[in-house]
Amino acid sequence: MINNNKILYSGMQATGSLTLGNYLGALKNWVNLNEEYECIYGVMDLHSLTVRQNPAEFRKNARSLYALYMAAGLDPEKNCIYYQSHVPAHAQLSWILGCFTYMGELNRMTQFKDKAAKHTENINAGLYTYPVLMAADILLYQADVVPVGQDQKQHLEITRDIAQRFNGIYGDVFTVPEAYIAKAGAKIMSLQEPQKKMSKSEENPNASIWLLDDRDSIIRKFKRAVTDSDTVVRYAEEKAGISNLMDIYGCVTGKDSAEIEKEFEGKGYGEFKLAVGEAVADELLPLQKRYGQFIQDKEYLDSMIQKNDEKAAYYASKTLRKVYKKVGFTEPAK
Repeated sequence: MINNNKILYSGMQATGSLTLGNYLGALKNWVNLNEEYECIYGVMDLHSLTVRQNPAEFRKNARSLYALYMAAGLDPEKNCIYYQSHVPAHAQLSWILGCFTYMGELNRMTQFKDKAAKHTENINAGLYTYPVLMAADILLYQADVVPVGQDQKQHLEITRDIAQRFNGIYGDVFTVPEAYIAKAGAKIMSLQEPQKKMSKSEENPNASIWLLDDRDSIIRKFKRAVTDSDTVVRYAEEKAGISNLMDIYGCVTGKDSAEIEKEFEGKGYGEFKLAVGEAVADELLPLQKRYGQFIQDKEYLDSMIQKNDEKAAYYASKTLRKVYKKVGFTEPAK
């Protein structure tokens, strides 16, 4: 890598639009990491194919995601931001790693079971082998750390198992990655079903805040957020809706739950919901303005994509060549 910092790897699927949960739970926390790590972020379009995509919308969403990375503050000059499908080494290494992954390990993946239940009409092999491709993503770049949420811990564990198994056979080939746990960034839940995580695939338009929602839509959605029959703004397990709104408000204002409870002491839910909506709208406005500038500047966006694709391909090819040699592939004639 360019410097001696440890390598951090992450990415998001190129489907739909990013939610407030994606932003507060991950993207916002990525911005300052390049001071501490050599950061590589993928537009994960290969992973997106486990669900049928409309080609035109898919291309648009992938480009939008790239621009949103930049708008959120990820500098493509300091971070390597690239398209997963533009680096063939991902698919090539995935096949090899699949030959070092056991069926029993894949059978234990709870996310496959959850997604298979949601997409009963399209339970494809890609959905099943998704963790192997994810392992290839991470191991290609010799990542030291990977930011993970609760729902991704199992995937990181199987990545570690695959890396250790391969290393045990062929020597020190892959860096075995560790989980990076962010100091801030709560798990943001649905505004309509606060027991469920806010999702890009949510069908109820009032359940999620999209990063490109206008101010009126943001405030309206928060006003409609499900709470409880109480009137006290208090953080408690039995008050899932209010606790979720407090998490959101805390993330964008920097206040802890005690400060929020004191601020809204003696005030009703209506006033609190409005304050949360306005704070979120204020937080997202600068991002939305930068996004508009980036998405309209085709020449600059294309140049950054090309530059970073080449950088990612260079890093990935170094690992792939090493793997090819270890497993005994014949080098092509020159």
